[in-house]
Amino acid sequence: MFTITAKPTRLCDGISRREMLRIGSLGVAGLALPDLLRRAMAKEATSRRGRAKSCIVLFLFGGPAQHSTWDPKPHAPAEVRGELKSISTTVPGLQVGELLPKTSRLAEHLCLLRAVRTGDNAHSSSGYYMLTGQPHAPMNMENANPGAPNNWPSFGSVIRRLRDGATALPSSVRLPHQIFNTDGSIWPGQDAGFLGRALDPWMFRCEPASANFKIPEFTLPADVALGRLDERHSLLSSINQHRAAVERGGALGPYDAATQQAFDLLTSPRSRAALQLDDEPAAARDRYGRTQFGQSVLLARRLIEAGVSLVQVNWFRSPEEPSDTPCWDSHTREAQRLRTVLLPQFDQAYSALLEDLVDRGLLDDTLVVCLAEFGRTPKINAQGGRDHWGNVFSLALAGGGVRGGHVHGASDAIGGEPKEGLVGPPDLLATLYHCLGHAPTTELHDALGRPFPISRGEPVREILA
Repeated sequence: MFTITAKPTRLCDGISRREMLRIGSLGVAGLALPDLLRRAMAKEATSRRGRAKSCIVLFLFGGPAQHSTWDPKPHAPAEVRGELKSISTTVPGLQVGELLPKTSRLAEHLCLLRAVRTGDNAHSSSGYYMLTGQPHAPMNMENANPGAPNNWPSFGSVIRRLRDGATALPSSVRLPHQIFNTDGSIWPGQDAGFLGRALDPWMFRCEPASANFKIPEFTLPADVALGRLDERHSLLSSINQHRAAVERGGALGPYDAATQQAFDLLTSPRSRAALQLDDEPAAARDRYGRTQFGQSVLLARRLIEAGVSLVQVNWFRSPEEPSDTPCWDSHTREAQRLRTVLLPQFDQAYSALLEDLVDRGLLDDTLVVCLAEFGRTPKINAQGGRDHWGNVFSLALAGGGVRGGHVHGASDAIGGEPKEGLVGPPDLLATLYHCLGHAPTTELHDALGRPFPISRGEPVREILA
């Protein structure tokens, strides 16, 4: 039989013309064409379904320089490439920044996106775009606060809406604190927005590298034993029975659900054990690094193992952060801060997480996302730093149904503009939802019952395994 092996032309629904002709001929034989079309489409949809059971998001807020991390430019002029060099990885032809030596040895698991763009140069508004897939109105607005019209639910809130109730632990958790600017303003896009506060990802405020680490939400007062807690639970149940009329109105529903979950958390051995970092061998804790970020990443792995669907680890912002270059916001002395503070602890924690997930057989089921609100300018400024740049930057994915040892997209010669393979926040979030088994077209409803899709983007098919 004569066969043409070129890529077949596909119709808008994903079915090739050859398949359509085949289905049509079968229909003549007595099978209904609509039934066959539905079967073909269902089969294709099943083959594309994501396989990740959980997701860990590492949010490096402040904006790492793409030139010193995932997209070095070794042949660019000195004012572009900076002081830091690039190093080879275990993937032939793939280079990363020289301060990622541990990560470079795990490059076969990495999927790098080198042409991500928000077009927004303000931390708050660009961060909102990355966390929700919706552009902030207006763009380039610094120190923006949550609230309408910028109240689209965060990625974590949507996952909580889709998956809550499977375990005593909430399906979506953030730690060790919220993302905030120097003036203390909390970024929009971190909560459930118009879905309602009951679907906010749980916030575990903690310093897991500190002695006597505890999360207040999981800690009983000293005078309350579990037996007394059970008594209080029974008392609360009795009181609730006398509020039936109010409850039928739905006003207390979210509160009562949260109260019940709080009791479940406090009394569930599995939930409480997930937060006992002291149960980890000292060598394992050392492997992640005894920094607040490193121990937060270790805590994220334990929470995923306990059944949490999504853990977002925000970079730890301590009170001692320099005001002119807090976190990854390297406006001055970029190379010095990357060498001494930022990249060593990131490289240690990130590589430990990937190795740990591989060793435990969890990487295929766990999508690891390392991202930020934007990148840095292509040229070093007069203070030896780089400024805000949303025109093009890079991020890294691993595990959970994405192709390892792969690079998608490219920036131009100086890392200043996208060259090919452009990815915007809507397509990024559509890809994450897809990997977690949720079609981007999945509809949720707001408080008024109006439907909306969880993403208005399309998955980046080229990176899917």
